[in-house]
Amino acid sequence: MAHVADHLSVFELEERYQTCTDACSARHYQTIWLLAQGHTIEETAETTCFVPRWIEELLARYNAIGPQALGDLRRNNGAPPSVLKPELLAKLKVRLQEPPPDGGLWTSGKVAHWMAGELGLAKVGVQRGWEALKAIGWSIQSPRPRNPQAASAAEEAAYKKTRRHGRRRSREASRQTHRGVGHG
Repeated sequence: MAHVADHLSVFELEERYQTCTDACSARHYQTIWLLAQGHTIEETAETTCFVPRWIEELLARYNAIGPQALGDLRRNNGAPPSVLKPELLAKLKVRLQEPPPDGGLWTSGKVAHWMAGELGLAKVGVQRGWEALKAIGWSIQSPRPRNPQAASAAEEAAYKKTRRHGRRRSREASRQTHRGVGHG
């Protein structure tokens, strides 16, 4: 049986597990709660689908630090955003009002290239360009590619003219045919 430090009671662990809105934190509280109830690491592994080694690490973190050791610790690691700073995002909003240097539409790659120039870096990852666009509320939209075998504008107009006349004739012919069938 694993030893669980008395940072929180079994009742408090259960309450945090059941009321936690973050899935990662909830699973961690569930793990510690099961261990505090007297379940073995192997039984807890079967219930939570965590490997025993991870449960041992989680338990050691909890015993050493307490409840603040649970949850996804990467989210609030205290590091400031390295690239997506508010000043850069404000400049990006202004820059996106004009087309990109090569024309066309703005893409993640084009935004990343622009960001690299603004930051004085050799390169910024395309993913950062995507994150910057999402941060300012943009969505990347590209036009549907034109079918290479599509008709020209003149061909479309000619088709529409012939199609309208053909449709009227077929309706009239259809009406005449249906009037004569079954009535007699």
